[in-house]
Amino acid sequence: MSRRNSGRWTVDGEQFVGWDQLAKRAQAHQGTMHMVGLRCAGPTLRLCLPLFLFVASTAIAADDDFPPELTRFTAAEGNPIFASAGPGAWDVKIRERGWILREGDTWHLWYTGYDGTPDGIRLLGYGTSPDGIKWTRHPNNPLIRDHWVEDMMVVKQGDTYFMFAEGLNDHAQLLTSKDRVNWKRHGTLDIRTVNGQPLSEGPFGTPTAWFENGTWHLFYERRDAGVWLAKSTDLKRWTNVQDEPVLVPGPSDYDKLMIALNQIVKRGDRYFAIIHGTGSETKPREWSTSIASSPDLIHWTKYPGNPLLRENKSSGVLVPDGAGFRLYSMHERVDLHLPSGKSQISNLKSQTNPKFKIQNSKSP
Repeated sequence: MSRRNSGRWTVDGEQFVGWDQLAKRAQAHQGTMHMVGLRCAGPTLRLCLPLFLFVASTAIAADDDFPPELTRFTAAEGNPIFASAGPGAWDVKIRERGWILREGDTWHLWYTGYDGTPDGIRLLGYGTSPDGIKWTRHPNNPLIRDHWVEDMMVVKQGDTYFMFAEGLNDHAQLLTSKDRVNWKRHGTLDIRTVNGQPLSEGPFGTPTAWFENGTWHLFYERRDAGVWLAKSTDLKRWTNVQDEPVLVPGPSDYDKLMIALNQIVKRGDRYFAIIHGTGSETKPREWSTSIASSPDLIHWTKYPGNPLLRENKSSGVLVPDGAGFRLYSMHERVDLHLPSGKSQISNLKSQTNPKFKIQNSKSP
């Protein structure tokens, strides 16, 4: 096996260099080793040693497909780090995917708040933090008071922030901002089938955008029955790359009934999708956070160790903090999940690592 120190990652428009994969794998396997149908530990280790060496080499190859930086997390002590304001506030409850973006020394959070009733209008909230842990709500919340904004994500290109979010009836919409606070709504996205026809009636939500080589890629779900992919070069008209979903529920129980895609991360020439799903047939459903990998944004393979998070820790978002990744789960509260081996929030600080480089944003 050769030592690996290379590998470029892209997250929400930022690029940086990952750390030694082999060292991380070695740390992950301290103590008990799991092998095909066997567990080797203590006095049995010598008997299993030849098999251990073989399986370890293939396990490292598997982690190249799904690196531990993206798959191994531990819930931080002190969760939740952000929650609804409760009775009397505009955000009595929060729900669905929110979005966290780190720029310099400031962390930015956009989230959906509402009055807690089933039909209450979903409104856009915003907060900032010096460390991604302790948050201050913006005094002008909710930022938009007359439009439904839910399940959002943000991409920065040049000096513009592009927000893709659900509107009323789970119809994907686009908003833009220059300052993260004042948003201009551009309306519902015009998504077409391969032959140019409008989509059939019904919802198209959980919009997730990825910009690359002058083209916008949009993932969206329809009643959580699958994830479709459309493209656009002008943000005005989107065309499906195929009229079949690129991701579907199952076959495992954790997402056998419903699925949606929250975020795209890229390392080298491979893409990773943070997804959420459920296998619960009755409400209230239990949702989970998982990961999948693709060479082309169309053909996806789910991680064999899914789900990454259970017990309604869903709508996950990965955020680089300068030393690695944090995984935030949303939906009713925001929980922080740290790289395995770390769980103390009180001692957690953002770090600067010379191996991590930030890509300059470019206008589309």
